[in-house]
Order: sequence, then structure tokens, then C-alpha cells
Amino acid sequence: MSKSDLRIDWATHEAAKYACKNWHYSGCLPSFKRLKVGAWESEKFIGVVLFGQGATPEYGKRFQLPITGVCELTRVALSKHTVSTSRILSIALKFLKKQCPDIRLVISFADSSQGHHGGIYQATNWIYDGTVATHGYRVNGKIEHPKTLHSRYGKGGQSIPWLKKHVDKNAERVVAAIKHRYLMPLDDEMRKRIEPLRKPYPKRVTSAESGTPGIPVGKGRCNSDRNALDIK
Repeated sequence: MSKSDLRIDWATHEAAKYACKNWHYSGCLPSFKRLKVGAWESEKFIGVVLFGQGATPEYGKRFQLPITGVCELTRVALSKHTVSTSRILSIALKFLKKQCPDIRLVISFADSSQGHHGGIYQATNWIYDGTVATHGYRVNGKIEHPKTLHSRYGKGGQSIPWLKKHVDKNAERVVAAIKHRYLMPLDDEMRKRIEPLRKPYPKRVTSAESGTPGIPVGKGRCNSDRNALDIK
């Protein structure tokens, strides 16, 4: 496939919602403000790469950046495609940098409960920043991600008292699997600033080896490690 067959541009809200519902394991569009970058292969829509403030808008403080200087890669939701996911992500980052010059750092997380270790980030030279602890909620016998409940119920979706009153009297907070945190600087000065944080990349761990039940894998088709092995 020639480079001209891949096109990156802004996507509509409707297109982003469709891609996340059909091609991402979460099955939902993040509820917070987002930048929607679409991908087309031979003029066929194949999905989106979404950037936004994420669940913790204060991320930038750690890196001496204002809230407008950092964003989170929140979704890579792609249908079946020929070009590698790493190439799509790389071009989407360049598009973001050109269109939003104030953003100097992108943060992303690979969810080990979904079997992800961040292969696509490793292939595109992100800086690995270690792991963060996560939690979920057991509601109606099913462990749900906090973001999923927020999208479904609003702010009450992450409140045990509210969930017990309105959804499931036995709702409870549970420990979930770890997430791997990756950093992508968008300029040389920022890369120099955060390079000392770099840690050795984690290896893929099978669910049998992890020993952590985590949050169940959804039925969506896309995740951060998809096509990591076909990168040239």
C-alpha cells in the first residue's frame, strides 16, 4: 500500500462514537473533552485515535506543564486494516503536534487486564514510565471499569453509595490489574526533560502468568498492541 492510500484528518463525533463502540474493547466513547483524529485507508474509514484530558487533568504538574501542555491518548479504535497500527499512531501524533502546538507531552496507558503490555508504544519509541495501580467496581456480579460506569451513569457511576442506592445494593470497589504508563514527548526539550524517567520495557505477560483476574476482556477488535508484530 502506498503512503497516499492512508489519510489522517479530524473525525466527527459520530464517527468516533461508531469506532469506539464497534472496534474498541471498552465499547464506549470517553465522556471527557477529546480531540478526534480519524484514519482512512483507500478513502475507507478505518477508525480513530483519540486524545483528551483523561481521568486526571493534573498530569501536567509532574512535568511542569500547564493543563494545555499535556494530553492523554485515550483510544486507538481501528477496524481491520492493512497499514500497521504503529504507522497510523505515528502520523496521528504528527498531526496532533501540527494542529495543537501547545501540547508538548502525550501520556498513554496499556491495560494489563486486557492482555496489553504496550507493544505499539515500544515500537514507536515511547518512554516507559512504570506501572500504576488501578481499581474497578463489581456491579451486578460483573467487574466494570470506572470509566465505563462513568459513561453509563455519570458521576454517580464511580460512587459506591450511589451505585448501592440506584444500581446494585451489593456494589463494591475491587482491586484490578496494573496499567503500564508510557510518555511521548513532542519536542526535543521535553524529551530531554523526561528521558531520565525511562525504564526497561515490560514484556508481554499471558493471563495465566499474571495471576490477576482484572477486568474482563471485552469483545471489541482493537487495542494498543494490535499489529505490533507487523511493524516494519
